[in-house]
Amino acid sequence: MTQETIFTNATLVLEDRLIEGGTLVLRDGKIAEVDEGRVAAGEDLGGDYLLPGLVELHTDHLESHYSPRPGVRWSMISAIQAHDAQVVTSGITTVFDCLRMGSDEDGGFVPGEMREMADALALAAREDRLRADHLIHLRCEVSSADVLEHFEAFHDVETVRLASLMDHAPGQRQFQTMDQYTLYYKTKRGLSDEAFAQFVARRQAASALYAAHHREAIASECHRRGITIASHDDATLDHVEEAKRYGVRLAEFPTSLEAASASHAEGMSVLMGAPNIVRGKSHSGNIAARDLAERGVLDVLSSDYVPLSLIHAPFILADSGMDLPTAIRLVTATPARTVGLDDRGRIAPGLRADLVRVRHAGGMPVVRSVWRQGARVA
Repeated sequence: MTQETIFTNATLVLEDRLIEGGTLVLRDGKIAEVDEGRVAAGEDLGGDYLLPGLVELHTDHLESHYSPRPGVRWSMISAIQAHDAQVVTSGITTVFDCLRMGSDEDGGFVPGEMREMADALALAAREDRLRADHLIHLRCEVSSADVLEHFEAFHDVETVRLASLMDHAPGQRQFQTMDQYTLYYKTKRGLSDEAFAQFVARRQAASALYAAHHREAIASECHRRGITIASHDDATLDHVEEAKRYGVRLAEFPTSLEAASASHAEGMSVLMGAPNIVRGKSHSGNIAARDLAERGVLDVLSSDYVPLSLIHAPFILADSGMDLPTAIRLVTATPARTVGLDDRGRIAPGLRADLVRVRHAGGMPVVRSVWRQGARVA
C-alpha cells in the first residue's frame, strides 16, 4: 500500500531558491512532488521552514557519551542511543560517527575498542534503535605506530565511508606554533617542563618515523575500497599539494586562509566547524570560519563537538547576509555530494524524504519535527 504524506504552507528551502507557502508530497519514503502553491489537504506547517535533513561528516560527540569522565566507560548501546537522540533533535538525519584509529597519549582507548563500537552501532541499527542514518568516519592518526593495525580491523565494515589523515604532532598542521601546543597539552595536562619536553620529543619522533608511510598506505586502501579521503588541519600550500596527490575530496579544518583557498580552488570541499561560526572564532586560535565564508571558500560545516551548532550556524550566516539556500547547502547538499551520497541532501523529486521542520525566531532556530525516509523520528 502506498504511504503518502503532504505538507503545505511551508517555506521550502531548495538547493538554489526558497518557495514560500509551498507544498511537498512524500510517497513511500521519497520526495514525490514539489509545488509552489498551497493545497487544502495535508499538514499546514504555518510558514515554517522545511529543510533537507542535515548531513554531518565529522563529529566526536559519541565519545563524550561513551567516556563521559576520564577513565569511565558507559554502555556502548546506551551511549549510541543518547548520541543518536541528540543529533536527530538537532536536525541531523545522516551522521558520520568519528572513531579514533591509532593509539597515542591523547587517546585513552584500548586496541579493539573502536571496532567494538562499530559492531555496537551495527547492532543498534539492526535492532531498530536508531533514528538517524549512522555511517563511520575513521580518524587516522598517521603518526601512531599502530594506526594501520587499527585501520585493518575495519576491513569488513561496510559503513566506513570516510577516513581522515591526521597528524597532531607539535610543529604539524593544527599546532604549527609551540604556543598553541603548550596551551593545549602542557597546560591542559598540568605537565612539568621536563615531562612536557619529553612528551613533545616522543610525538615529533613518531611523526618523523611513521606519518608518511601510514598516510600513503591508508590512502591507497581507501581508494581500493571507495572510501572518501579527508585531509586534516592543512596549513600550507605543500599540505594542499600532498592532499591533491592522495585524491583528497574533503579538506577538514584548514588552519590558514592560504590552505583553505588553495583546497577550494583544487575542487576539495573545505570543512570548518559550525561552533567556529557560532562563537565567531576558532577554539584553538586558527582562522575564523566566517572569514572563509565571506571569501567564498567555505563549502561544508560540521557540528564537531556541539550537535545543535549545525542548525544554528547556517542561520547565523543567513542573518549576516548570505542567502539561506547557500547557507543550508553547507550542511546538506555539499557534504552529501562530497562523500557520494547523491540520494539525499536536497529537496527534489526522487530523493530520500529526509526533512527538518524549523522555526527561526529570536536568532535561534527551533527544530520542530524531523523525518527520515518519510517516517517521523523527532
